[in-house]
Amino acid sequence: MKIDETNLAIIKHLRVGRKSFQKIAEELSITENTVRARVNRLTEEGVLDVAGLVDPEAVPGHRLIMVGIKLGAMDLVKKGKAFSRLKGVVSVCVVTGRYDLILTVLLNDTYDLLEFYTEQVSKIPDVQSAETFVVYKSYNLKVPYIL
Repeated sequence: MKIDETNLAIIKHLRVGRKSFQKIAEELSITENTVRARVNRLTEEGVLDVAGLVDPEAVPGHRLIMVGIKLGAMDLVKKGKAFSRLKGVVSVCVVTGRYDLILTVLLNDTYDLLEFYTEQVSKIPDVQSAETFVVYKSYNLKVPYIL
């Protein structure tokens, strides 16, 4: 699918949360049906995923952490997919630098960091080391509520 300026503009409008197709159409000077059709096509082709996101700081008893993972193997994409399926993992990035993967993990009062490491990370072979970064404050960060 060709991502033209109109598609990009629609995606930018949807980035700020729930905005009606009618409001987007007015601001872009196109019809509401055009917006609806393009959003449907972008979604069908896997370019766009519309989801409800939560500010972890606004949900009592929840904590967001970042985890740097150093692997002993070079199958980074395969390992990244394995980590993405673990309980609490919101996202996984394959990165350069000191770590091979950076995980974003959502914890709560019934699922803590120790459980994450002992029950989840321990399932993945070839983990050489992991470093945890507790997020005290984030700006403009919203995550899917997955617990």
